[in-house]
Parts: sequence; structure tokens; C-alpha cells
Amino acid sequence: MQIGGGFRIPDILESSGAVLREVGTTNRTDAADYEAVIGERTAMILKVHRSNFFMDGFVASPATGELAAIAKKKRVPLVEDLGSGAMVATDQLAAVEHEPTPGDALKRGVQLVCFSGDKLFGGPQAGVIAGRKRLVSSLEKEPLYRALRCDKLILAALEATADTYLRSLQTGGLPELPVVRMMSQSVAELEARANKLIAALAGLPVAGRCVEVNSRLGGGAMPRAAIPSVAVELVPASRTPAELAAALRLVCPPVIGYVSGKSFRLDLRTVFPGQDELLSSMLQSVIANSGSVP
Repeated sequence: MQIGGGFRIPDILESSGAVLREVGTTNRTDAADYEAVIGERTAMILKVHRSNFFMDGFVASPATGELAAIAKKKRVPLVEDLGSGAMVATDQLAAVEHEPTPGDALKRGVQLVCFSGDKLFGGPQAGVIAGRKRLVSSLEKEPLYRALRCDKLILAALEATADTYLRSLQTGGLPELPVVRMMSQSVAELEARANKLIAALAGLPVAGRCVEVNSRLGGGAMPRAAIPSVAVELVPASRTPAELAAALRLVCPPVIGYVSGKSFRLDLRTVFPGQDELLSSMLQSVIANSGSVP
């Protein structure tokens, strides 16, 4: 699998001196395929979650529990790279598929799990490894650990993000993190906000309406996930949608939307409710001053 920046997982692993063994086929692999290639020199079984792509059709792969049973039988560690780092049930936040969590993986017998500190986890850009204390301790003794360790600012941000999740467990609510808040907003809430913004533009040279759209998570996480959302659609009277988009990008703070056909759209799932008043002010100012075309 290739990740951002042209880096490929096999190349990264082989640069450490590891020897990779092919298992099964591209579209169909079963537990017996793994068991057949494990030998005396096998160091671990690695499973990399398909965070950046998906396969459909005549496909099959063994469940994590099956691989955990083989790893236990062969006495080798099972390591799973989950990529996105979802910590709450994504299918409960929005109408999307369930993204496996680090907790899910560890309960199914994975001994080490890796995931991103940003993306669905919602913290700073970093890599997190969790699992068996013995294995984590051995990683800390690796000489490269000091060179690759996180700095104090990243650790502080990770700690704050983790504390937010812990507080949500105590209160029974959702963690107060931007990515979680954006995913969990209901369509009804978004429609109410969109209608209020459109009403504030009454009398200005623009036609506005509330339209249903789909939001994408991005960041390589959940490539098929499309969350039903609501956008403010604007059709300016005295300029093109592209010109309106350009003018809005020049205000402070910039307003970033997208052109769809003959209209300009703002997906409100990407805007925090507390920003609505400022957004309304920016829209009114730019639309009223229709002569200021960049």
C-alpha cells in the first residue's frame, strides 16, 4: 500500500532490514495462507487496515480474531496498523460504516496497534503505538526511538486530546473534539443554521437556498464514507460563482467553499455553529460589495 508523499509501506518496512513474505493473493487471502508462510525466522504478523482505499467484488481476508489465533499458536506477535485512529464508534456518529478502533483490535487479540494522532483521533499529527507492555517497552529501547520521539508540544497536544476522550467516558457524552462535533451534527441542526444564514442575505444581489449534499471525511480515512449534510447554495446576480468564491477567499478570515455548476456552496458541516455569526457578516459584506471582483 502507498501512503502520502509517495511512500510505500513495503519500502518503509524493508528499509529496517525486514524481509517481507507474500501472503495469499491481492483480492482473496485466508487464514491458512498466513499459517503456511510462518517459519522459525518469522518476527511478527502485520495487518494494515485499508484506510486509504477499498476493494469490492470477489474479495476476502481473514478476520483479526483468526490472525490472533494463528499468532498465538505460532508464538509470534500480531501487529495491526489502523491508520485513522477512530476512538468512538463512527457508525453511531453518522450514517457511515464502522471504523475499527484500537480498543476493538486489542480485544480481538492484537498485541500492538498503530494509528495516527490526527485524522479521526482528532489530535496533532503523530504516530501512536499501544498494546502489550512488554512489546512497547522493547520499542522504547530501540536507538531510533530517541530520534523519532515526539517533541513536548506534540506530547502536550496528545495528552489534551486523550484527556478529552477520558472525560467523555466519565460523563457518557461525546468528546469535545472538532472532528467528532462535525461528524455528529444532525441534518436538522444544519438545515436550521443554513436557513438562518440565507435569511440574513435577504435583499442582497444573490439567490440563496438550502440544499442537501454529502460531506467527505478526507485524510485517507474511510474512503467510501459520505455523510448526509446541508449546504448554503448561493447564485450571485452580478458576478460568477467563481468570482464570488475568489472574493470570499480574500476576506479575513477567508471563507472557503466550492463551485458546483452555476452556484457557490458552503457545506455547514465544515463550519462550527459558533462561527455562523462571523460567516454571515463576511457573506453580507462581500455580496453587498459586488463591485469588488478580484
